[in-house]
Amino acid sequence: MINLTKRYVSQPNKLSVLTLFLFTFLHTLTIASADASPKPYTPHDNIALDCGSTTNTTDLSGRSWISYNTIYLDQSSKVSVISTSPTGGDPIPYSTGLLSRSQFTFSFTVTPGPKFIRLHFHPASYRAFNRSNAFFDVHIGGYTVLSNFSAALKADDLKLEVFYSEFCIYVDEEKLNILFNANPNMPDSYAFINGIEIVSMPDNLYYSSDDDTGFNFVNQVNPYRILKNQALESLYRVNIGGSSISPTQDTGMYRSWSEDGEYVTSGGPSVLPVNLIISPSFSVIPNYSAPVPVYRTARTMGTNKTVNENYRLTWEFRVDSGFTYYVRLHFCEFQVEITELGDRVFQIYIDKIVAEHQADVISWAGGNGVPVYRDYAVMIGRAGNEMKRNLSIALHPAPAWRTRYSDAILNGVEIFKLSNEGNLAGPNPQTIPISSPKISVPPPTRPKYSIRTTFLTVIGVVSSFVVVSALYILIFRPKLRYEGSSSWYQLSCKDYSSMDGSGKVYTSVGKHSKDTTSVADNKC
Repeated sequence: MINLTKRYVSQPNKLSVLTLFLFTFLHTLTIASADASPKPYTPHDNIALDCGSTTNTTDLSGRSWISYNTIYLDQSSKVSVISTSPTGGDPIPYSTGLLSRSQFTFSFTVTPGPKFIRLHFHPASYRAFNRSNAFFDVHIGGYTVLSNFSAALKADDLKLEVFYSEFCIYVDEEKLNILFNANPNMPDSYAFINGIEIVSMPDNLYYSSDDDTGFNFVNQVNPYRILKNQALESLYRVNIGGSSISPTQDTGMYRSWSEDGEYVTSGGPSVLPVNLIISPSFSVIPNYSAPVPVYRTARTMGTNKTVNENYRLTWEFRVDSGFTYYVRLHFCEFQVEITELGDRVFQIYIDKIVAEHQADVISWAGGNGVPVYRDYAVMIGRAGNEMKRNLSIALHPAPAWRTRYSDAILNGVEIFKLSNEGNLAGPNPQTIPISSPKISVPPPTRPKYSIRTTFLTVIGVVSSFVVVSALYILIFRPKLRYEGSSSWYQLSCKDYSSMDGSGKVYTSVGKHSKDTTSVADNKC
């Protein structure tokens, strides 16, 4: 695992510090503006149910959650209302919940089509109900999504106090049933739920259209299609090279995007290019595919050709054995050097098998600044009693004769588990549940903004930018020879993590500028 915190200890130089400040400032401004901007997609069904709450609630992002009532819960269900508070983060929808030792069912009226279903859990001990005794099944429609599930074990394994599981289901009818059932073979077992989301998605965001011929099924002869009779579990959604993206900053479907640092297992001298001023042209894929910030940041292999040719930039993700996985890779070439076919060609390995021999993002997208994604399916077999193993994604330059720059790029990753004969349930983590969570890592929070607050914030941001710009010109301009406006800059791992001045900040001004730093000519 690449160490981003202890490799460099020299004193910071002014250019590195200023660049990091400007990057953080502009990136924060970009992310913050995403909350207020119109979303590319408006879901027809947008249900957020705060289970156990007797009143409608609003979370810290400003999203409304409706109260629990008998409209959604089957009349025959016997449940207890539970109340507890997480130690940190957003209390909605985790402060209340429903609990039962008997089967209970929620029934929702929805429009037919594909849906996100998110189940929110806060595994705590509720009076006479110990958190370690909650083992239960969950069925959505005709699919088993959780079996003998222990929310406590999963929370302890994730080192989280609260979490949610996300599933994708294609609903054929106007009724969607979600059934919870405690394990009858375990004494004192019970089922519980704190919150439920049901959000529509575009018909062919993940599910294949009727005329879709399919995509690459790695190491198989025939292509793969996501059919309407399949259920998916969203396991990982990662903004490669960038910061986390909250549900309200998504494209309208309330998806969360995490950072990639914890998944990088072979990062070598990888660098993090950034282009915060690019306006991606969605001419190939729909603009709701991923938030714009995903296509403004990336991770590349580095700037040393010799080094790049001798390692693979690799991420690894823990998955259940015995399932087929759906992998979506997001790309967008935004560096000024990469504009023509053959500029940056690389190989893609999924589970250590070549999925693309000659990946050329410019060829796929048709030009610079155009987002595109590529889909793959891969089967993760089971060896003996192996319950889980890592699914790897790796990049490596194409042979030197095939590519101008010996490099590779990736902007985003999504990984889904695909149902096997109606089943998505995997094993519980192999740990012992404890009486209280090990570590509480609350979800990101944001204050609620009124119109007045937003106006004052904008004024403050503009004023701050003017001051920063003036300081930049007065202090640093005489020492730099720019021949044009900078269109992107690239932070090495050392600059991005510690900004201690030992590394370079690569700033591109234009292909013909004397001060341009080429992606091919500099070492990380």
